[in-house]
Amino acid sequence: MHEGHRKRMLQRLEREEGLQDHELLEILLFNAIPRKNTNPLAHELLTAFPSLGAIFCASYEELLNVEGVGPETAAYLRTIGILMGRIRGEGERPPVLFSAGRFSDFLRGRFASLHEEVIEIFALDAQQRVRSSKRFSLSLSDRAAAEPEQINAFLAARRPTGLVIAHNHPSAPALPSAEDDRFTAQIQVICSMNNVRFYDHIIVGQDGTYSYFLVGRMEEIRRKFNLSAIVGEGLYRG
Repeated sequence: MHEGHRKRMLQRLEREEGLQDHELLEILLFNAIPRKNTNPLAHELLTAFPSLGAIFCASYEELLNVEGVGPETAAYLRTIGILMGRIRGEGERPPVLFSAGRFSDFLRGRFASLHEEVIEIFALDAQQRVRSSKRFSLSLSDRAAAEPEQINAFLAARRPTGLVIAHNHPSAPALPSAEDDRFTAQIQVICSMNNVRFYDHIIVGQDGTYSYFLVGRMEEIRRKFNLSAIVGEGLYRG
């Protein structure tokens, strides 16, 4: 009986039918409680807390105090609440079209709460619109690094026309290191091999941001580190 009911509820969700708060909560609880009717618990939660938002702001202990909520369900709901908070804290989405200035402002807010170094890749289409991104956590805090295989896999999967790279210096200024310069050159070589335009590498530091494009270095890097320059113009053209 429960399986048939769950299937009907999921079909209503797929058809985007109007679902009440308790029905949405009931569906959500399917994952936490796989073999039990979750409708009574959904009502119980909405009785215990004044709103849906209050449920996901509740602490683990507060959730456990609700009749019918066990440790796994409390952990499940608390995890969703934490994720919702982090999503809200991410700020605005990337600029629709690439602009080094607007992108720098966006990244400053995006990386503001991070205490570890990360690198993020943004895929752009032919109109310079951001289509997707991927973040890598770094084990070394003094330099930006990503394996060439990871970059190539990203390019093969997303097939972008352009690329923007960003990383942060959580406890240092935004000024690039020698390793950052080498990394930027390496990315340009990879982009050249895949016929992808490398628009910018932006570093977010304690004192602001550094854009290779805005300081005028990207054009030089694109000119110097491409297949025709590395292999030789005549040999590259065959």
